[in-house]
Amino acid sequence: MSSPPTTTTVVVLGASGDLAFKKTYPALFGLYVNAYLPATVQIVGYARSAIALPDFRARISSKIKTSNQTALESFLNLCTYVSGKYDDGPSFANLNSFLEVVESSQHGGVVKNADKTRIFYMALPPSVFIPASGGLKAHCYVAGGQNRLVVEKPFGKDLGSSQELGVALAKNWKEEEIYRIDHYLGKEMVKSLMVLRFANVMFGASWNRNHINNVQITFKEKFGTDGRGGYFDEFGIIRDIMQNHLLQVLTIVAMERPVTLSAEDIRNEKVKVLRAIKPLTLDDTILGQYTASADKKEPGYLDDPTVPHGSVTPTYAAAVFKIHNERWEGVPFILKCGKALEESKVEIRIQFNDIAGNLYPGIVRNELVIRLQPKEAVYMKMMNKEPGLSTDLHVTELDLSYEKRYKDAKIPDAYEALILDCLRGDHSNFVRDDELELAWKIFTPLLHKIEGEKIQPELYQYGSRGPAKAQEFIERHGFQRDANYKWIPNTPPRL
Repeated sequence: MSSPPTTTTVVVLGASGDLAFKKTYPALFGLYVNAYLPATVQIVGYARSAIALPDFRARISSKIKTSNQTALESFLNLCTYVSGKYDDGPSFANLNSFLEVVESSQHGGVVKNADKTRIFYMALPPSVFIPASGGLKAHCYVAGGQNRLVVEKPFGKDLGSSQELGVALAKNWKEEEIYRIDHYLGKEMVKSLMVLRFANVMFGASWNRNHINNVQITFKEKFGTDGRGGYFDEFGIIRDIMQNHLLQVLTIVAMERPVTLSAEDIRNEKVKVLRAIKPLTLDDTILGQYTASADKKEPGYLDDPTVPHGSVTPTYAAAVFKIHNERWEGVPFILKCGKALEESKVEIRIQFNDIAGNLYPGIVRNELVIRLQPKEAVYMKMMNKEPGLSTDLHVTELDLSYEKRYKDAKIPDAYEALILDCLRGDHSNFVRDDELELAWKIFTPLLHKIEGEKIQPELYQYGSRGPAKAQEFIERHGFQRDANYKWIPNTPPRL
């Protein structure tokens, strides 16, 4: 006896926008070409723009880099498009009628609701989150089937707006149906963090205040706002990067071992970390804003014509977080993020304590560095004797560079990993409502003070390391920088 027909339909709202074309559709193609999408999947785009289907598919294909044209053509055949408004009941009713036709056409007949899965991916601006989610529930929700709502950041601008969004979503959607996506949780090295911590006894034994002096989580971009300053100015670097991406990484670095690997057990431990952090103050923070480069070839932030005149929005921020629990009491967690810096990289740097009763002069602290991007790697900075008859010491590293160790492996895009998690119904790498509320409680007083009092950021030059006071701030919280050491990625030789 054959099993009843099942369908999976991914509905991409905001399908004509940059996020959908640059991230969502390429990620879906990546899953398709690697056979991770369900066999019965259909992908329906929905947006306000009136676009002919051939033109829509042409726009999708223009953003997908592949030499496999056969696979691309097959994928495009799965992609359809419906235009409609985000605050209009009849538009969503029309979308539902289209979905029913798509679902029934896969099996040549009616599919029971219980056998339907609909994933609604809202690649939308925050201003339409509430009406769109309400319209979907009222007209496109499958009673008795599987319904999942994927919500992109920003999840509000502060605690109040986040709570307003949360209440509006909760009116129509159960928490277990909501997938708040933070793409950093889909990055390969972030997903490896728990394995590194809880599957290696040597790290587990030293992962505490008795051995670790400080932790830095750093995000650097070597480019500025590039004409998108108007959008960036509405949020700033703290909301754009620190309050979500970097804080999520902090919780995984600092959390206790969960009871199991279930999504709720993992997220429970992350919530405990956030509850142990007090709200940030201005004294905990350094703010910066970039000016033109030394050669004037790169404009300053205020030179961007889309940025409001005289804006004090920071493009750089460093903040110290104190986790008041038994494991981390007294260990500063320093989060840094900035644009128009000297390089682009994202990394976690765990600096260990000085050696008690040290025998050797001139040694530097051990560091465990997890490079999230680019050149994914885990390396341990350590001291060693120079080979030969010399007794001199030098700094070296134990290096797990992914490009060399896993040279035949393809590291998936973060959006691929998270969409696959959603298809599987796995919430582990998505943000829960109480997690989000606690995060905003940490940042909202600081954000209101910065904006209410128009706190002036320290200026720094495009292409520099950031504000001059930033290094002093980091050192004041215990970090010792070895200016003579520079990690060189251990890449395989070119043949």
